[in-house]
Amino acid sequence: MTVASTFNASTGDGYELQMGRWSRRLAVPFLAFAGVSSGERVLDVGCGTGSLTFLLSERPDLETVCGIDYAPPYIEHAARSNSDPRVSFRVGDACALPFRDAAFDRVLSLLMLHFVSQPDRAVAEMRRVARPGATVAAAVWDARGGFVASRLFLDTAAALDPVAGLRRAHSYTRPMTRPGELDSAWRQAGLAEVETAELAIRMEFASFDDYWTPYIGKDGPGAEYVATLDEQARMRLRDAVRSAYLDGDVDGPRSYVAVAWAVKGIVTP
Repeated sequence: MTVASTFNASTGDGYELQMGRWSRRLAVPFLAFAGVSSGERVLDVGCGTGSLTFLLSERPDLETVCGIDYAPPYIEHAARSNSDPRVSFRVGDACALPFRDAAFDRVLSLLMLHFVSQPDRAVAEMRRVARPGATVAAAVWDARGGFVASRLFLDTAAALDPVAGLRRAHSYTRPMTRPGELDSAWRQAGLAEVETAELAIRMEFASFDDYWTPYIGKDGPGAEYVATLDEQARMRLRDAVRSAYLDGDVDGPRSYVAVAWAVKGIVTP
């Protein structure tokens, strides 16, 4: 059986600390790019703890908003935070969406496709459940060239450990994260009027502890790697990453640019 996702998922709170606080920021420019219209039924594929779904729910003119994710802890976290009867959350596989054909007016995906086991199949599924004329849009991090906070950790770890070097290489070559890959996937899926964009936010950390804490949690690929280390190796890595974070200055706030690739296209009859 093929695993639905390669993302290490444990708890909603863990995801919020690791990525949710940043996906909420990215959801704003992504939605401005992807668009939304009055009366639409919108699907958020790979919703995590609901960053994009809840932003959509701020639009009182939408008919329904559905968030779907493979990780039950994330769906449970999102559902506990929801009080809008138009909004629903469910567990499901992006590669086999549990919806009829043409069920939605807009299908969106934020920071999900690069962790899907079969991304081309997920794109095909997103197209399938979108009605003719609907917009299908997605965004993923520019992992190699535009994700500074992640590179700080991965480059430091790779300098200490060849295994981390292999993980870094895997991170930088995940599907859909390199220039042109989203555009190509959308065109191959038969979507029309394909447009792309680069979306930027800043990731702001209060201190090194704020930056480091997600890596000693249980969510995301960085924490997955740190969990494989013994105590001595973990402390060695922590000290080296701390030096990279401090970068000749005292501990305190840091602000790093994060850039995402985005794409949108129209479903043709």
